[in-house]
Amino acid sequence: MTARVRKLIGGAGIILFLILYIGAAVRIAGVLPANDAVKLAYFAIVGIGWGLPIIPLITWMNRGR
Repeated sequence: MTARVRKLIGGAGIILFLILYIGAAVRIAGVLPANDAVKLAYFAIVGIGWGLPIIPLITWMNRGR
């Protein structure tokens, strides 16, 4: 598989993942208690946490340059 095809598949995968991740994050945020500290902690974790599952995909996309 060429690098160009891997990047195309990986880019589409990242976009799809982010759409689903954001949708889930917003739905979960809707049921959180009205406590500002809880919301701050939740959004801090969710805001950083999206990158962890994407790292293997980016590594795969850049393999065999």
